[in-house]
Amino acid sequence: MKAYYDLHIHSCLSPCAQDDMTPNNIAAMARLKGLSLIALTDHNCGRNLPAMAACAGEGFVPGIEVTSREEVHVLAYFSNVDSAVSFGELIYDSLPDISNRPEIFGRQTVTGTDDKPRGEVEKLLLSASAFSIEKIKNMVWSQGGCAVPAHINRGSFSVFSNLGFLPAGLFKCVEISSGIPCPPVDSGLFILNSSDAHSLADIAEPENTLENIKSATDFISFLRSL
Repeated sequence: MKAYYDLHIHSCLSPCAQDDMTPNNIAAMARLKGLSLIALTDHNCGRNLPAMAACAGEGFVPGIEVTSREEVHVLAYFSNVDSAVSFGELIYDSLPDISNRPEIFGRQTVTGTDDKPRGEVEKLLLSASAFSIEKIKNMVWSQGGCAVPAHINRGSFSVFSNLGFLPAGLFKCVEISSGIPCPPVDSGLFILNSSDAHSLADIAEPENTLENIKSATDFISFLRSL
């Protein structure tokens, strides 16, 4: 059984995402496009994950897109919402005490299952956390999740753009952005291709598949077995 996936989507909690990226809208667009496995991966915070889980159902993977202290983006995936939210609070607490300026960066909106705003997050979520890329990987693993370097072939916020290399042996899976040249990577790495959607239209079409994965638990078990 094939699962069409998009495992890198931002909600209206991320300041760079559009305001209509609410849990119900994301879930509805994913269903419309025929996706059966999606992840919400807001920047450095997981406070929209509970509402997203309620709207998306079984094929939902809770995640966080963490910015390491080297300013590398790392996708942290978990099998359950509580673990993801807890991890997100650790990351959020480590962010520098810089307030968001919505007129410049965009709103950082927390919503309920009815998509109505429940408030806004104060700290700027685009800041770098206090943790190294290696520390983030180990923290996620120790909490039962799995970490994946995001869009490694992009010219910013990637391991190649910011470190110049992919740390040997640290990761078994990476995310590559489609349509962009990619430096050579170890042939043993498993590769994900997701949208990094910040608008509803950007959510992936049913193109990328995983075999026999129907839930977050299946997905995490698969990644940890690589």
